[in-house]
Amino acid sequence: MDKLVEQQREHFNEISEKYFEARKHPNHLLLKKLIWEKFLKRNRCIGAEVKRVLEPMCGMAEGYEILSKNLIQNFVYQGFDYSENMVEIARTQNPLLKIEWNDVTTYQASGDLFDLIILIGGLHHVYSRTQDILKNLGNSLLPGGYFLSFEPTHDNWLARRIRQRVYKSNDLFDDDTEQGFEYPDLDRYFKNAGYEKVDEVYPGLIAYILYYNPDAFPMLNVGGKYIVKSLFAIDRLFWGNWIGRKLSFATLSLWRRI
Repeated sequence: MDKLVEQQREHFNEISEKYFEARKHPNHLLLKKLIWEKFLKRNRCIGAEVKRVLEPMCGMAEGYEILSKNLIQNFVYQGFDYSENMVEIARTQNPLLKIEWNDVTTYQASGDLFDLIILIGGLHHVYSRTQDILKNLGNSLLPGGYFLSFEPTHDNWLARRIRQRVYKSNDLFDDDTEQGFEYPDLDRYFKNAGYEKVDEVYPGLIAYILYYNPDAFPMLNVGGKYIVKSLFAIDRLFWGNWIGRKLSFATLSLWRRI
C-alpha cells in the first residue's frame, strides 16, 4: 500500500462512525433511492447477464442493497474496503455477505471473474491512481461485463473552485488525497482502460447538493420527503443533457468492458 492510500485508510478509519450515522438520514436515503431507482430501471435489461458482483471500496456495502432492490435479487456478491473500521461496520450490517479487507490499487480476483463491478464514490479517494485502478479492476471483469460508477465530477470553473474550497475547509475530506474529477478526465480514464459507455446521467444538481452528503453539509439538510422529491423531479429535467453535465457535481455512468 503506497503512502497516499495508507493516508486515506487512516482518514476513513477516523471518520467511519460519523459517516455511517449521517448516511442513515431519511432525506439522504430517499434521494439515493430515487437516483438509483430511475437509473437502473432504464438499464434493467442488463440484469439477466449479472450473476457475480464485485464492489471495490464498498464502504457499508450499499452497492449490494442498491442492486438487490433495483436490478437483480439472486447474485453472488463480494465486497472489499481498505478501511478496517468500514469493513467491520459492513460485516455487522450484512453478516451473510462476503466482505473483506483489501487494497483497490493491488486487488486481484481469485476464482471466477465478475459480471458487474459497482463502485460508488470511491475513485476520487485515490484520485492520482484512477487510471491504473480502472485497468486493474478490468482484470477481474469478464469481457462484456459491466462497470457501474458514481463519482463527484465538475465541468465548469465555478464548481471546481467550490469543491476545492470545501475539500480544504472540511475535515471530513482529506485534501491531500481526495479530488473531484474534471468530467472529461474521468470519461477518458474509462475509455483508456478499455471500457465503452452504455449510459450516463448527471444527478449532482440541487437535490444532490442539499441531501447527498449530510455528513459534510448538515446545514443544507433541510425539509422533508416532499421537498426531496420535488427537487429531484426538477433535477431530472436536466440530468441527461449538456446543461446537467455542465452544472452537475456528480456523474453516474454504466460502462461495458470491451
